[in-house]
Amino acid sequence: MVRRLVAGLAAIVLVAEAAVLVLVHIVLGRTTANQSMSIAGSDPDVMSKATYAMGAGMGAFLLLCAVLCALAALRDRPPGRFARVVLVAAAVTHAVLGMLAVGLVGWAAFAALMLILCLLVLILTLYPATARETDGEGPAEDAPPPPPFGELKPTSP
Repeated sequence: MVRRLVAGLAAIVLVAEAAVLVLVHIVLGRTTANQSMSIAGSDPDVMSKATYAMGAGMGAFLLLCAVLCALAALRDRPPGRFARVVLVAAAVTHAVLGMLAVGLVGWAAFAALMLILCLLVLILTLYPATARETDGEGPAEDAPPPPPFGELKPTSP
């Protein structure tokens, strides 16, 4: 139940983050185009188009993460290998952006990024590892139960 809630909440938060980042990049692109200023000889049109492209790329990546989180919530199964790689990349990105946000934007942005990081890490850790992920060859035998308390022996003298 908690796993589904966390995955669903993460999907909603990632969609909202994607929308905000795309909007911020649209505003930055228009501002760059309207000022017609060059930074160190760079073409303002190229800079504004690169800003639009970066916003679209970041928005698409976050939407992909949201879809993967929503699929995990709907199926109540752990994300697959590709989904795990994408979600780990998103978590690392949020960690790095959080470190930068403290100095550049402030603690509120840091808190928001760390909230999203926590949701991503929870999605990756709440689901137990399946047998296929541990050995790569399909279902494996379960580990033997631990010995009773009386049979435990110290390993050092």
